[in-house]
Amino acid sequence: MRLIALLLAAAVIASPALPGHAQPADAEAPPQPAALDQLFDDLRHQPRPAAANRIARQIWAHWTDSGSATINLLMERANKAMQDKKHPLAEDLLTQVTVLAPDYAEGWNRRATLYFVMSDYGRSISDIERTLQIEPRHFGALSGLGVILARTGAERKALEAWYKVLEIYPANRDAQKAVVDLEEKLAGRAS
Repeated sequence: MRLIALLLAAAVIASPALPGHAQPADAEAPPQPAALDQLFDDLRHQPRPAAANRIARQIWAHWTDSGSATINLLMERANKAMQDKKHPLAEDLLTQVTVLAPDYAEGWNRRATLYFVMSDYGRSISDIERTLQIEPRHFGALSGLGVILARTGAERKALEAWYKVLEIYPANRDAQKAVVDLEEKLAGRAS
């Protein structure tokens, strides 16, 4: 608890979202939208899975860097807590990220992932929806949505989510497989 209080105090002091607070001196400039747009264009036109995967990793690098050392530290601590299966701690840290940086899509996506791991699909979907409001091209969030919808019996909606992934990232093997599997399952029901 003391660590959370210290991290929260540091985050509040450094938060540019609060009136009267300047950008922290250690914050990096947020990723340039043009660079990210170019990566998405490259991803959409790359047919080779290995090359597309490299582009996807570059996109993830952009998404992961919040532009704030404080938020990045909270995210690192949350990742460690998730790895250690300390879900309440991870949730507290990620909730602080979403409060301090509400327009940071990856904060919402990471918390959606935590809720997924905890089998709390309702809250996971809620955070996925917020992620997609901020970054509609977030193929990771769309993939998570597809998995949740399929697990909860909403196969047609799951298929729609996976089709959206393929619009953004056509060489994604997991999405390709999910589409084939769901189409076969739905065709089997129609027969």
